[in-house]
Amino acid sequence: MIRRLRLKFSLLLTGSLLALFAVIVTSMNVINYHAVVREADQTLALLVGNEGRFPDLAADKGGRPPHDMPPELPYESRYFSVLLDGDGGVLRTDTSRISAVDDASAVEYARTVLRDGGERGFEGQYRYTRAEQDGGVLLVFLDCGRSLDAFRQFLYTSLAVALTGFAVVSLLFCFFSGRILRPIAESYEKQKRFITDAGHEIKTPLTIIQANADILEMELGENESLHDIRQQTRRLSELTGDLILLSRMEEAENALPLIEFPVSEAIEDAAAPFQTLAKQQGKRFLCSIQPMLTLRGDDKSIRRLVLLLLDNALKYTPTDGTIALRFAAQGRSLCLTVTNPTETALTPSELTRVFDRFYRIDPSRSSDTGGHGIGLSVAKAIVTAHGGRIQADTQTGCDFRVTAIFPL
Repeated sequence: MIRRLRLKFSLLLTGSLLALFAVIVTSMNVINYHAVVREADQTLALLVGNEGRFPDLAADKGGRPPHDMPPELPYESRYFSVLLDGDGGVLRTDTSRISAVDDASAVEYARTVLRDGGERGFEGQYRYTRAEQDGGVLLVFLDCGRSLDAFRQFLYTSLAVALTGFAVVSLLFCFFSGRILRPIAESYEKQKRFITDAGHEIKTPLTIIQANADILEMELGENESLHDIRQQTRRLSELTGDLILLSRMEEAENALPLIEFPVSEAIEDAAAPFQTLAKQQGKRFLCSIQPMLTLRGDDKSIRRLVLLLLDNALKYTPTDGTIALRFAAQGRSLCLTVTNPTETALTPSELTRVFDRFYRIDPSRSSDTGGHGIGLSVAKAIVTAHGGRIQADTQTGCDFRVTAIFPL
């Protein structure tokens, strides 16, 4: 159990850390990308407003004077422009500020963008924008190659740093998780030892009390007080045995002696006495078991599982109710289902707690039904020790179904 808790703790922390790094890296790179695009669009807006050139270079043509423009921007920027008429004919090209693109390539870029119909965007490494001008369409392209290369370099670097940091911190989490959980582990071990030791200490006086009650009954005859003493000591003995069994199973986890055995026969033998018990209480018991099935597990534990589930169903089934047990293969699993009606509707919160120790759906009926509220906890421990899973649900709201699934 502590090993599973440590694993869950490590997975939770590393998962949270991974999500945190992902959010940080994504946010940084999205902001960086938008900064690249925003800077390019500002430069393009400046060019479009001045016939495809920078204001200082277009002053002789009536262009606007520069406003808050970095003085080195015209010399750092590489751009070209194409002016097309309404039919797509070329009116003017300007490739004087870029050496990687000639007039023919510029026209090809312009017509490709015109076919796509976008107002602005990227065509390769060139950021473009379009505007209506002089009865035609002016398309201005800005070379963003260096900015995009810097963005990609930042992206790869941030990913590398984030992954390295994640790996280092995850290793530290895994290393220190044992120390962090050590107080919990020690407390859990003390609790298990207490249950086991207390159980063994209680068994002896209970045996003596029951033996003395038997002697007194032989001397005095049947007596209601002696009957109550024997009944309560028997219940306490069963509770002590179940607690010790549950503690041992949780301590050993999957250490049951697992061998191949005829599970269909074991379940049928364990369920057979309940036909008579159900009839004596005015209830019906239906049993459907697929024959010749085998399971790698512990025969004694599976029989105990059937007894626990049927005993629980018998206690809470009203008179004239029907208890149904079904066992069959389903794909690569074996499925054991026990269903019984209930007198009251079950809520989802109640169903999630039925496997908790000492939990009762209706605590007021504990004296009527007997038992001590730990049977389903033991059942869950048995199924878990076989590598299976167990769940409780309701089909109509007024029935209770427990399903145990064992892998083949």
